Amino acid sequence: MRMQSSQIKHFNYIFTGTGLSALMTVYKMVLSGKFSDKSILLLDEDAKKTNDRTWCFWDKEESLWDSIISKKWDSALFANEDFKRDLDLKPYQYNQIRGLDFYNFVFQTVSKQSNITFLTEKVTDINELETHVFVGTEANRYTCDYLFNSIYTRSFALSQTKYPVLQQHFVGWFVKSESEIFHPEQATFMDFSVEQRGNTRFMYVLPTSKTEALVEYTLFSGNLLPTAEYENEIQIYLRNLGADQYEITEKEQGSIPMTCYPFWKKNTKRVLNIGTAGGWTKASTGYTFKNSDRKSSELVEFLQHNPAPKMASFHKKSRFWFYDLLLLDILYGHNEIGSRIFSSLFKKGNPALIFKFLDEETNILEDFEVILKCPKIPFVKALFRVLFQ
Repeated sequence: MRMQSSQIKHFNYIFTGTGLSALMTVYKMVLSGKFSDKSILLLDEDAKKTNDRTWCFWDKEESLWDSIISKKWDSALFANEDFKRDLDLKPYQYNQIRGLDFYNFVFQTVSKQSNITFLTEKVTDINELETHVFVGTEANRYTCDYLFNSIYTRSFALSQTKYPVLQQHFVGWFVKSESEIFHPEQATFMDFSVEQRGNTRFMYVLPTSKTEALVEYTLFSGNLLPTAEYENEIQIYLRNLGADQYEITEKEQGSIPMTCYPFWKKNTKRVLNIGTAGGWTKASTGYTFKNSDRKSSELVEFLQHNPAPKMASFHKKSRFWFYDLLLLDILYGHNEIGSRIFSSLFKKGNPALIFKFLDEETNILEDFEVILKCPKIPFVKALFRVLFQ
């Protein structure tokens, strides 16, 4: 992989943004062996040298990413102010991958490819022409046959009112406690016992030992909070767990858009939006890893069978998009009942079936088995609102 190339300006493919979706796609392009004759440029202002995020996903089979999974859990805890339930996840496992491990793993393979160039430059302009796509950065100008964009533009979703827009926003602390307060064999998937304050708020805990864990305060709501408010809630939660003395070894903070806005309608003949920018994030949960894994495989397959692809034809909308739309419609208008909805799912529901549903792998009968666990009236009202909008 060439790290600099001021001479070559035209590429077969350019990726603007090298986040999860872009790197998964490029990695699988390399593994396929079908793109070695294609010149590929990766553009990102970040060099991907830091541990800037943590991805989690559930799976029941081995995947390409098994060697970089830092921790697996067979059990999870769901809780609210009224009940706690230990969830047996079998046949699934809940998996954690640290961002830096993922970047290093992918670049270890990609860096050996003479047809791939990676440049740390900030993209400033994308302009599609009839025969190619023009890409401008702060330092250079490039052209390509096809462009894959994962740079998210917030204004696309926020400048319209047809589709609700929420955020999954969070602050997480990696903590090391002097006392043994965590259960390393069990992740805390959602703990709604924290004060809701008119929102959907929960704690999320990924323990790696009896004294170490990622503790995250998460909201599904419209507006972000001051950083101090997230951190105060984490402090209270740790104190309630019995952590009097602890060290914060790392911090992470993020905001993931939750919306059914059809980003794919921005796809054109030569430009395909991918990742969050293309609607690859699971709208109802904010989970990104599994969706990106599936969609990136579909994209590589699509490119192999379409030598001159029309990018606008790649996306296919499913019934799960509609289910997500109903939930977001409810949470947008009545954010305070999020705990009630998720609690109704997990109080008596089959955890494996719920995860299968969230992975969009269930059949229609299984869909209804999950959906019927939810409060009926809010979903019926949402159905009518969506149908008549």
